[in-house]
Amino acid sequence: VYQRIWPTPIIAWHFCFPRRYRTMPQPSLPLRRRPPDLVYAADERPPLITLLVLGAQHAATAMAFIAYVLVTARMAGLDRWGTQSMVTMTLLGMALCTALQAWGGRWGSGALLVHMPNPFMIAFGAALVAAHGPGGMAAAALLYALVALAMAPLVRHMRALFPPPVVGVVICMGGMALVSSSVRHALGMGEGQWHVDGASALIAGVTLSGIVVLSVWGGRLRLMALLLAIGAGVVLAALLGRLESTYALQGVPLVALPTVATPVFSLDAGMMVAVALVAILTQLDMLGSVIMLDKMDDADWKRANMRAVAGGIKANGLGDLPMGLLGGFPTCVSSANIALVYATRSTARVVGFAAAALLALIAFLPQLTMALTLIPEPVLGAVGLYAAGFLMVSGMELVASRALDSRAIFAVGLSLSAGLALLQLPQLAQHVPQSLHFLVGNGFVVAGILVIVLNLVLRIGTGQRATQPLQANSPQLYADITGFVETRGAAWGARRAVVQRAALAALEAAEAIATSVGGPRQVTGIRGSFDEFNLDLELLHSGAPLPLPAATPGTSASASLLEGDDSAIDAALAQMSSLLLRHLADRVSASAGSGADAGQSVLRLHFEH
Repeated sequence: VYQRIWPTPIIAWHFCFPRRYRTMPQPSLPLRRRPPDLVYAADERPPLITLLVLGAQHAATAMAFIAYVLVTARMAGLDRWGTQSMVTMTLLGMALCTALQAWGGRWGSGALLVHMPNPFMIAFGAALVAAHGPGGMAAAALLYALVALAMAPLVRHMRALFPPPVVGVVICMGGMALVSSSVRHALGMGEGQWHVDGASALIAGVTLSGIVVLSVWGGRLRLMALLLAIGAGVVLAALLGRLESTYALQGVPLVALPTVATPVFSLDAGMMVAVALVAILTQLDMLGSVIMLDKMDDADWKRANMRAVAGGIKANGLGDLPMGLLGGFPTCVSSANIALVYATRSTARVVGFAAAALLALIAFLPQLTMALTLIPEPVLGAVGLYAAGFLMVSGMELVASRALDSRAIFAVGLSLSAGLALLQLPQLAQHVPQSLHFLVGNGFVVAGILVIVLNLVLRIGTGQRATQPLQANSPQLYADITGFVETRGAAWGARRAVVQRAALAALEAAEAIATSVGGPRQVTGIRGSFDEFNLDLELLHSGAPLPLPAATPGTSASASLLEGDDSAIDAALAQMSSLLLRHLADRVSASAGSGADAGQSVLRLHFEH
C-alpha cells in the first residue's frame, strides 16, 4: 500500500508545475497599466527558483494559522487522530481555494490570495466538533459554502445592508467569545477550576510576548511572527517537561493518503444563523481583499472589479465545499499573506499555484500533520488570545472607520451590550421560551442580529438624498456647508476620510463661486446623495455655470502676473481653484440647472467611496 501511495504528492506537484509551466493556459486578466514599483505583476511569471521561494514563504505564512484549527480541536476535546484529520482536510481546502483564486476566470479572482483557517469559526467549530466529532463540521461547511456561492452575484448590492459598523460589531463579538476559553487554556485552568498553573502561564506568556515583539519590532520577521512564537513556546514547553511524548509519531508513515471523517449533518437554528453571519462577513472581507490586490496591480485603478470580487467569493465557496464535507475547517483570505505580497512587491498569481502545491504536499505527510497536534495547550491558549485581540481591534477599527451619528452609536452600543450580557450571564437564556433559545443562547448571534436590525430600523427617516438652502451673505455660510456635509455623512455612514475631503472640496467650491470672474454668482443651496459606492455634492448658485479651466497658468499668464495685470490674476486664481477642486474631488462638472433648478447653475462634486 505504501508503495502505491508515495507517488501521490509527486503526481500532484507535476500537475501543478509541469516542466513547461510558463506556457500554462490561464484565463486572461483585464488590461491594466503596470505600477513601476512591482517586481512581478499578476500576469507575469518569475523564474522557477524565485517562484518556489515566494511560494514557500506564502505557504509557511498560511501554515502558521493552522493553529486556529488546533485551538478549535483542543476546545472541543478532540482526540489526536481526529485533530490530524481536520488539519489535513483544512490544508487541502486552503490549497484548493488558493489555486482557484490564482486561476481566475469564472472560478476565482485571478489574484494572489492565499487562504487560511477562518478565525471567526473557532467558537462555532468547537461547539460542533464537541457535539458530533470531526464530521460535525460538514453541515457548517455546506451552509458556509452555499452562502458564499449565493453571495457571489449579489455582493455589490449587500454592502449597504452590511456597512462597516455592522460588520465591526460582529467581528468584535467573535473575538470576545474566544477570550474565556483561551485564558483557561493559557493558564492551565480546567473547567470549573480557578487554580492557575505557573508553568502553563509562563509558556503562554512567552508565546504571546513573542508574537507581540516580533510583530512590532521584528522587521522582516514580523510576517513569520506567529510561526516563530509558536516554535519558542514549544521549545520552552519541552524544557519544562510539558511537551507530550513523540510516541504518537511512531508507526505513522511519512507519506500517506489523508483519513476522512464521516460527515454529520446536524445544525440547530441558532448555529445556522451564526454560521450564515460568519459566511456573509467573510465574503464582505473578500471584497476588500480583492480590491487591495487589484489596486496594487493597476496604476490607474479607479473602482472595484466586481467580476473579480464575485470570482473570489465563488472560489472560496467551491474550495471549501468538498473539503468541508470531509471534515475540513472553513477558510478565508489571509491578511498576513496580503502583507507579504506588499512586502515582496510580487503579485504574480502563479505564486498562488506554488503555495497551493506546497500546502497540498504537506497534507500528504501525516508525520508532519500529526506533529502539529502535539503543540502544548498553553501555546494554543496564547494563540487564541492573539486571535481574540486581533478580531476585537479589527472590529473596533471598522466601527470607527465611518462617521457615526447618534443612530449608529445606539446600534453599535446596544448590540455590543446585549452580546456581552449573554457572554457574562449565560443564565439569561434560561428565562426565554425554548423555541427562542437558539436566538438568545449565543452572544455572537444576539449581537449580530441586533446590530443588523437596529441599523435598518434606525435608518428609517434617513433619506439617501438631502438638500439645504444657503444664505450667501450669511456669516455662517461656510459653517453651514461644513455642518451639512459632516452631519449627512455621519447619518449615511460614509467613511470619515471621504467626508473630510468632501467638506474641504465644498468649502473650496463655495469660495470659487463667490470669487469667480464673468459675472456675480452667489451660492443658494447644497445637495448631497450617497449610495455606499458614491458620495455626490451639488452646490446651487446664481449666474452662469462656473468655468472650469483644465490647464494650468501658462507662460503669458505668468508674465501678466509679474506685471500686475488684475485680469490675469483673477484668471490665474480661477484656474488654481479649479485645480484644487479636481485634486479634492474625483470628478468635477458644472452646468446650467433644469427643471426645478431652472434659472440657477449647478457645480457637481463626485467622490468615489
